[in-house]
This record gives sequence, C-alpha cells and structure tokens, in this order.
Amino acid sequence: MTIYRLFDEPIFPDPEEADSDGLLAVGGDLSPQRLINAYASGIFPWYAEDSPILWWSTNPRMVLIPEEFHMPRSLKRVLNRGTFTFTLDTRFNAVIRRCACCPRPAQEGTWIVEEMVDAYIALHELGYAHSVEAWQDGELVGGLYGVALGSIFYGESMFHHVPDASKAAFAVFVGQLGKWGFSLIDCQQTTQHLLRFGAREMQRYQFLSMVREGLERPTRTGPWRFDEQE
Repeated sequence: MTIYRLFDEPIFPDPEEADSDGLLAVGGDLSPQRLINAYASGIFPWYAEDSPILWWSTNPRMVLIPEEFHMPRSLKRVLNRGTFTFTLDTRFNAVIRRCACCPRPAQEGTWIVEEMVDAYIALHELGYAHSVEAWQDGELVGGLYGVALGSIFYGESMFHHVPDASKAAFAVFVGQLGKWGFSLIDCQQTTQHLLRFGAREMQRYQFLSMVREGLERPTRTGPWRFDEQE
C-alpha cells in the first residue's frame, strides 16, 4: 500500500487506498477547509505530539445509527434521577481541552495536541464543530465534541470527571440528533461501551456510501441548542 504525502492543496487520495491499519496520508495542515474535506471523504486526523499529521480511513469503521441506539437500564436510571443537565455549544473550548487532558487507559499523553485544539476551535467558530456539556451543581463534569456535515456527526472525543457524565451526555445527544434527522454517527474506533450503546462495525465501502448520501443533506451549522432550550 502507498502512504500519500499531502502538500498545500487541501485534497485527499481515495480513502479506499488506505493501508491495512487505515493509514492513508501524511502531512498537510489542519486548516478548516482541509478538515472539512477530510470528514467529507470519511477521513480523520490522528497523531501524537512528536509525529507529523497522520490521516486515517479505518476499515471496518465503528458507527452508530441513531435509530439503533440502545439505552442501558443503569444509564436510564441516571437520566431519570436528573443527576445532570446538558447543553450544546456553550463551552466548546473547555470541552476539547478537558478531552485532551483526560487520562486514557493504556495510553500515555494525548493525541489531541495543541495545534489540533486550535484547529477544532476554529472549526467550531465556523459552525461545523460542536460540543455537548454535562453539568452537575453548576460544574462542567463531562462532555464530548465532534464535527457535523450534512446528516453525519463525526464524534471525536469525550471526557468525564464523575461517573456516567459523558455517557449520559452522549445518550441525550443521540436522541437530539435523531430528532434532527441525522443518519449516522461516526465513532471511528471500536470500544466496548459503544458496542453496548448499539454501535457496530461497518465495512468502509458501506460507511463511505452513507457519508455520500448524508452529504446530500444541508449542514446544520452552529451554535446548536437542544430543542427544549431554543
């Protein structure tokens, strides 16, 4: 497999040409136009602090179709207790920075490097990147962020400071995306808790087909609010 080198023009090779691990290209930048082009092609950046920018198109791809979302009973009890309140796009900068600082099992450091933080903040200011915030007693205790194009939401990362905060935020958010007619949530990587939510692995050609269909829908730019908060 060929790993492509990217230069100034914000274009990408065919994502089907990625290697067996999903690595497609190296280099380029994190300009808003390049990021938008990447997500529109089913490609995402993922790299470490001392690495060049790496662009991926994994196969299979972990996805969640909103209609297939499964609410675990324990999480339903948490939501019924009203433990948390939730907002959209009110603290994007704080959410992405806390995602960057949140320790991960079997992972040293963070893949959300400073230039990536700056790039997604710029994308948020343009209305394409969004955050979900979970609050408890006035404190930000969990959340997630990602990118929306057409009827596709591309999830990037989440964090929590208290148990169930990010899971509850995700569950409420999936419900809102379903009401807005979103057709697919890109989860990128397979995890056990996403499997419990009803996410599943999809072959890349199927995923790319759904992305193309989703991009035929208009993009709902931000700032976003939950329906009941508008």
